[in-house]
Amino acid sequence: MKKSILIIIAVLLIDQISKIYIKTHFVYGEEVVVFDWFRIHFIENNGMAWGAEFGGKAGKLFLTIFRIVAISGIGYWLFSSIKKGVTTSFTIGLSLIFAGALGNLIDSIFYGVIFNTPPYGVATLFAENPYGTLFFGKVVDMLYFPMWEGNLPDWLPIWGGQPFTFFNAIFNVADSAITIGALFIFLYFNSKTIKWMWMWNIFIIIILLKLLISIIRIYL
Repeated sequence: MKKSILIIIAVLLIDQISKIYIKTHFVYGEEVVVFDWFRIHFIENNGMAWGAEFGGKAGKLFLTIFRIVAISGIGYWLFSSIKKGVTTSFTIGLSLIFAGALGNLIDSIFYGVIFNTPPYGVATLFAENPYGTLFFGKVVDMLYFPMWEGNLPDWLPIWGGQPFTFFNAIFNVADSAITIGALFIFLYFNSKTIKWMWMWNIFIIIILLKLLISIIRIYL
């Protein structure tokens, strides 16, 4: 239980500190190039993957409520798993997913009432005139890894010859925690079913990555 609590607190602190810093020091859309393949790029979204939206304000409210229900379920699952003495890898995975989901939920619930959105400038924390209302905040994203940019090969159906960036999603620490947590659980379930399966999965991933790199080199 202590390990899970520490993981959740650590993820939430890193996630929220990074988001508050970006909101109060970056203009929307501002980008800092750390390396060619890694940039800090400030954007916001209403809470869905890749900035997708649906249903306007009603859709946003539904998404936030759904998150609350989902996080409650994950929290119960985590608590019951710890009581049952489930393996460390599984509880670490669930703790990361819970912390990541909670981190983005904080944005969705509270950021609309504690931040403003000036048209030309950085946001103010605890602003007198916030940009939204409770439950209608936007999720802050900033981590961008454009590892490769170019045109897809012409022979590729539908997308052939079109510009393409890998990896083009912009995300945050909470999203990373969810992804890593899902990987922990994936490896846990594989180890429960077939002991050697996780080694096979890693082997397949390595082969696919090598194939992708080869294709990129051919068409650069």
